[in-house]
Amino acid sequence: MTNDQRPTTIMFTSKQITQMADAARSRAMVAIRSAHSGHVGIALGAADIMTAIFANHLRFDPKQPGWPDRDRFVLSAGHASALLYSVLQLAGYDIPDLSGFRKFGTPLAGHPEYGFLPGVETSTGPLGQGLANAAGMALAAKMRAARGWGDEFKTYVLCSDGDFMEGVGQESVAFAGRYRLNNLIVFWDDNGISIDGPALTDLDLPLRMRAAGWLVMRVNGHKPAEINAAIEKAKKSKNKPVFIQANTTIGLGAPNRGTAAAHALTLNDAQLAALEQKFKSADGEKLWKEIEAKRGGPADKKVNIQSSNDENVERLSIDLSSIKYPLDPLSTREAGGLVLEHVVKNIPNIVGGSADLTESTFARPENMRDITPDDFSGNYMHYGVREHAMAAIMNGLSLCGFRPYGGTFLVFSDYMRPAMRLSAFMRQPVIYLLSHDSIALGEDGPTHQPIEHLTALRAIPNMNVLRPADMAEVAACWEIALSGNETPQCLILSRQKLPQIAGTSAAGVKRGGYIVKERGAKSGKSPQFTIIATGSEVSLAVEIQKILDANGVSARVVSMPSVEIFRLQGEDYKNRILAGTVVALEAGATFGWYEFADIVGGTDTFGASGDGASVYKNCGFDAAAIAEEILNSQKKH
Repeated sequence: MTNDQRPTTIMFTSKQITQMADAARSRAMVAIRSAHSGHVGIALGAADIMTAIFANHLRFDPKQPGWPDRDRFVLSAGHASALLYSVLQLAGYDIPDLSGFRKFGTPLAGHPEYGFLPGVETSTGPLGQGLANAAGMALAAKMRAARGWGDEFKTYVLCSDGDFMEGVGQESVAFAGRYRLNNLIVFWDDNGISIDGPALTDLDLPLRMRAAGWLVMRVNGHKPAEINAAIEKAKKSKNKPVFIQANTTIGLGAPNRGTAAAHALTLNDAQLAALEQKFKSADGEKLWKEIEAKRGGPADKKVNIQSSNDENVERLSIDLSSIKYPLDPLSTREAGGLVLEHVVKNIPNIVGGSADLTESTFARPENMRDITPDDFSGNYMHYGVREHAMAAIMNGLSLCGFRPYGGTFLVFSDYMRPAMRLSAFMRQPVIYLLSHDSIALGEDGPTHQPIEHLTALRAIPNMNVLRPADMAEVAACWEIALSGNETPQCLILSRQKLPQIAGTSAAGVKRGGYIVKERGAKSGKSPQFTIIATGSEVSLAVEIQKILDANGVSARVVSMPSVEIFRLQGEDYKNRILAGTVVALEAGATFGWYEFADIVGGTDTFGASGDGASVYKNCGFDAAAIAEEILNSQKKH
């Protein structure tokens, strides 16, 4: 069944949908009562909406949950996980016994987690993230269709009040309206209640949605006929994403319905058991079993755009070897732009973009084409000044098989961090191009000069941070970034021009840290000092080494573009690389470097306004001054 052949007649009647929704409510109460925790209110209040979507409209096949052309359902209101698991189980997905809900060792997590259960399309819970992921999925559907890779599937979303109060929600709403993502259908579970009492959404949220370019409808969220009619109309939207305001009662049927107390677990076991029995529906259970016979499954053959990453990297390596490395100083953001030209030629599912900093980040080579609301066949996206939405939308693109990268300044990774964390949590190979990487960016001043950001990004589990020193290292870092399928990558790039360094190598970069310069050490003896540096500080370390050598002190320079990769190396390798007194240099916070170093040179204060060279030197990054400190420390010992 293709999208052009979607059913236009309702498969289940309103009465049947109500019975099916009651069956889902009953199972959700079993889960929550077993866990002694969970969110009762939305599980009871939103069941009619979710049931109508799955029963009458969503294209899916529980036997082939990874079918590329399936419609997506995103539970942005992730606290309704008990309801989602109930519906997925009833719809035929392989979902374990719901008595394991929220218990250690089961995949039935308190908020949906991608990769553990079929039918869970993304990890949600932090409000607004699911809505933004869904915008990325809707975008992916249009891009796939424009390339002839499959049908333009629909993405359905269930949101709570909080999804629209979070800033990332509004960013993604504006983006979807700008790009006319008419395959995105969003339900607002409008029950008027949040944890603290009355929900503090906009005074007129539908008006905001209309202003953002959405088709707006309103239904009674407990009347399946209205829900079905709205979805049928939504499917026919020509050029607008669809927002359906569904008025519901939180905790429908519960003693505390319609109050803030209904949000989470304030009912005892007896009350939950009573609700389980109240909504138990044998007829509803039977109707769920009829879904498979009523709906179309996957077509005979669909193109899967998730091509072999190994093949991509092999082709990439061949092309990168043909790059002519400039002899003149070059910023690593410029080097990244040169490498990207070759990346784009070789990776068919790459999609780039920037948060209104395309020229500043060199994120768009000339061989890329812009994606527009009228043409989704391009491969470069202008996200606007929406860093948080950009990161979350890239997660949605990645979940649909694309390999996205997005550019902004390193200091603005603060805006993206929640979505970047979810990239790592979901093991999505999203690539973040983060330029203007230190105080050396200069005149934009301390508001734009990152200090703690490298440390903060390195603290995220399963996040790889790559800070290359020159063109050769940039190329190697891109190979690393494209070689894995389960780790997001941050490419940290300079604004200022840096020299090309003799001794940098792709093989060394792939070990995380390696010897760039070995000078002054006598044969068979270890150097007195090892200077670790990253990015722009590697060339500084080379200058320091020359001064030390002239003063009879042996030192080696180690480039460590990736702390994470170096940490994975064997102890023998690490001990061989880090010899003598170890000094670490990085134009950022010193915290974290004492894992490897005895002495750390960095900056733990904000920068200053002025030209980059002056600010850099003022913060202590001066070869002569640092060499003198090292020599003085050597004399003391």
